[in-house]
Amino acid sequence: MPGRLKNKVAIVTGIGRACASALAGEGAQLALVGRRAEPLEGLARELGNSAITLCADVSQSRDVGRIVEETLDHFGQLNVLLNNAGVMYPGTAEQITEEQWDEIFNTNVRGVWLMSRAVLPALRQQGGGSIINIASVLGLNGARLRAAYSPSKGAVVLLTKCMALDHGAEHIRVNAICPSFIETDLTAKVIRNAPDPEAVRRERTAVHPLGRLGRPEDIGGLAVYLASDESSWVTGAAMPIDGGYLAV
Repeated sequence: MPGRLKNKVAIVTGIGRACASALAGEGAQLALVGRRAEPLEGLARELGNSAITLCADVSQSRDVGRIVEETLDHFGQLNVLLNNAGVMYPGTAEQITEEQWDEIFNTNVRGVWLMSRAVLPALRQQGGGSIINIASVLGLNGARLRAAYSPSKGAVVLLTKCMALDHGAEHIRVNAICPSFIETDLTAKVIRNAPDPEAVRRERTAVHPLGRLGRPEDIGGLAVYLASDESSWVTGAAMPIDGGYLAV
C-alpha cells in the first residue's frame, strides 16, 4: 500500500536512516534532526524533496523548541515524532563514569522527554498523532556491561507507557520499538572496540534464534505501521524486534 503516510509530517531524531527512508517511502515529509550537518544533509539528498535538516541537540530545551517551530514553519503541521537519538557506553556500575552516565541519560531519556513534551501542542492541533520511541530489549531485560544504557532504555519504556495513559484521550498514541542487536554505526563501534571482534559477533549472533543480527531495515516496517492510521488502536506498547532474543 504505497502512500500509507501521505499528507503526514514526521520529525526523526538521531539520523535514523532506515526508519527515515521507510517513512519517506510511504509518503511522509520529514524533519531530520541530528548534531552533525553532513550526515543529515546526505540523507536528505537521498530522500529528495521530502526532507529538511535541522542541526540540534535534543537534550537541550532551547534546541528542542526550535526543532518543532521550524518544522511547523516549513510544513505547516506535525503528525509523527520518531525519537531515535541515543548513545551507549558499555560498563558495569563501577566502570561507567559520571560523565558517561550523564550523557547517556541526557540523550536517551531527557531528549525523549523534551521532544515528546514539545510536540504535544502540535499533535493536539491535528486532532492526534503518533510518538514512536526507539527503546531496546535491554529496557525490558538486563544485560552484562549495560549498567547505564539498560536503565536509560527502561526509563524510555515507562515514559512511553505513562504518556500513552496521559494522552490517549487526545488521540495521541505513544509506543516504543525495542530492538535487539541491530547493526548500526553505534553497535559496529561496540564490536570494533572489543578485544576479539569476531568472537563478539559470533556470541551476539548465537543468542538470536533467527541466526543473524538485526538490520536497520528490520525496524523501518514497524515504524511505518506505528506512524500510520493502521495502528490507530495501538498505544502504550513496547514492541520487541529481536530475532527471538527474548524468547530464549
